[in-house]
Amino acid sequence: MKKGKRLSLLLGAIPFITLVFALPLVNRIQPTVFGLPFLLFWILLWVLLTPLFLFLAYRVEKHFDPPDEGEGP
Repeated sequence: MKKGKRLSLLLGAIPFITLVFALPLVNRIQPTVFGLPFLLFWILLWVLLTPLFLFLAYRVEKHFDPPDEGEGP
């Protein structure tokens, strides 16, 4: 597996890991953030950050593994 693909898969896995496996660690009502229980804030934060991580994964893969000249756009 090429370096860019490996790094992009890692970047894409970060939101999944934080939303699935870190939930038992942050399952708290206190503290509240912006009036929300911490668990709800955590989930909303990562739902909003996921597109950023996926965009970074896309950019990393395109940087390390550019398409061949014969391929289309």
